Amino acid sequence: MSHLLPSSALRIFRFDDIDDFRQAVEKVQIKFTPLARRISSTQAILSLPGCNINVVSSFPRILDGQLVPGCTAIGFAMDDRLPLVMNGRKVEVTFLAIGHGGGGYTALEKDALQFASLMFMPEVRDRGWPDPGRDFAIFAMEVAAQQRLRALLLDVLEFASASPDDLNLPGVADGIRESLLTAIDQAFASLARPRPDMSLHTARSLEIVRKIEDLVAANLRSPVYSGELAREVGVSVRTLHNAVREHRGTSLHRYLRLKRLWLVRQRLREGDISVKACALAHGFWHLGEFSRSYREQFGEPPSVTLARAR
Repeated sequence: MSHLLPSSALRIFRFDDIDDFRQAVEKVQIKFTPLARRISSTQAILSLPGCNINVVSSFPRILDGQLVPGCTAIGFAMDDRLPLVMNGRKVEVTFLAIGHGGGGYTALEKDALQFASLMFMPEVRDRGWPDPGRDFAIFAMEVAAQQRLRALLLDVLEFASASPDDLNLPGVADGIRESLLTAIDQAFASLARPRPDMSLHTARSLEIVRKIEDLVAANLRSPVYSGELAREVGVSVRTLHNAVREHRGTSLHRYLRLKRLWLVRQRLREGDISVKACALAHGFWHLGEFSRSYREQFGEPPSVTLARAR
C-alpha cells in the first residue's frame, strides 16, 4: 500500500566542519572520533515508507554504530576507494554488510570514502538472507552484483531528485523498495564467498573495545587512563592495547590521547571554561605540549576554538 510522502523525502546535507557534522541517518546510533582536521562530507537521504536510503561521503574517523530495534540494515561501497576496517577486519571493495536491530559494528575509516546503507523497517527476515547473528556480518559479493546495486541506487536518487512529485504516485515508493529488495536478493544469491564467522578472539577484542567506549562515555568530564581501564575491564593493559590496535588501528596511548583531545574540543565549544582549566581537567598537564597536539589535530590553537564559542 503506498503512502503519501513529504515533499522533502530527499534530503542532502553538506558539512565542511567537524564540529558541525551530524550523522543524520535514522535508525542507527553513531559515535565517532575524527582523524582529520578538516572535512568535506555529504549525506543524501531518501526516506520512503518502510525504507530509508542513505549515501554518505565520509572522512577519516573512528566509528561505532548500533541499529535501533525493528530494522535491517544493508551496507556496501559506492566507490572503489575503501581503506576500511570493520569489526577488526580489512574490508574488500565488494563487501556486503547486513545487520538487524540491536546489531553493532566498529569501523576505522582511514580515508574519505563513499558508501551506501539501506534501512528496512520492519526487519527483513523472510527473504533467505544470511543471519548476521548479534552483530553485523560481512560478505564478499560478486563485482557484477555490486555494480547492479550501485547503478540501481543512483537511478533511484536521480529519479527522486528529478521527479520528487512522482514519488507520491500510487505504487512508486513500493516499487522502488521492491527493486532494492530484489537486487539484494540477487547479491546474496551469488555471493563470491562468505566471510568466515568472527573468531572468538576477534569477538572478545571487540567486546573489550566496546567496554572502553562505555567507560570513556561515562567519564566525559574527566580523563580515563590505561591502568584504570584495564582494572575496570578486567584485563591487562597489553590486552587493551592489542584490542585497540586491532579495531582502532592505533596504539592504546594514542587512541586515548585522541579521545581526550576530542573531548577537550567539545568542552571548549561550550564556552564557559578557560583553556588551561579544560586542559588540566582532561589530564593535559604539559600545556605547551597540549597546545601543539591540539593544533596538529584540529588545525587551530585551543584559544581560537574557545573564542569562536564565546
